[in-house]
Amino acid sequence: MTTFTGSDDLQGAEFVDANLRGARFVRTDLSGVVMRAVDVQEADIDAPWLFDGASFLRINGVDVIPLVEAELNRRFPGRAERHAEDPDGLRAAWAALERSWAATLERVEGMPPGSVDVSVDGEWSFAQTLRHLVMATDTWLGRAIREIAQPYHPLGQPNAEYETDGYDLAVFSADTPSYAEVLEVRPGRVAMVRDFLATVTP
Repeated sequence: MTTFTGSDDLQGAEFVDANLRGARFVRTDLSGVVMRAVDVQEADIDAPWLFDGASFLRINGVDVIPLVEAELNRRFPGRAERHAEDPDGLRAAWAALERSWAATLERVEGMPPGSVDVSVDGEWSFAQTLRHLVMATDTWLGRAIREIAQPYHPLGQPNAEYETDGYDLAVFSADTPSYAEVLEVRPGRVAMVRDFLATVTP
């Protein structure tokens, strides 16, 4: 299979009668892409920034962003409040997230041993996801809000672009921690956010 990387500039390329069946796009900028008379059955798109700013994603002339937004809000209690404009709204949203995560952790406890370390289709395992949430909390609350010079716990899992974005990977441990170690650190980060929101004012 042909692989294109960041060194390949395909911006503005045109694909006509091309067979892209089964192609995989990872950390790829597809903004502004126009597709006409295409077969996209069984396509699977994960676009975390889909809801940022004034944008659209049209399929057969229909902007599907509002539909996706409504369905995700239905599936994940508290998600709709992520843009809360007052401390009470933020506290309510965080409480809903904590309840959802508690249920998720309980469900994972009942899964076969080793399930937390299984990666599906190249995505992070459950344990790695929890480690990244540790790192994300340290980034947004520790560094951005509290302005701590070095807020990172060594167990954190940085995103793939962390080093290429100019950050030092040395702050993170090269060793893979056990799931038990992850479970020791993650609740502390959850509590950090809860404690911050408990005292935040408008």
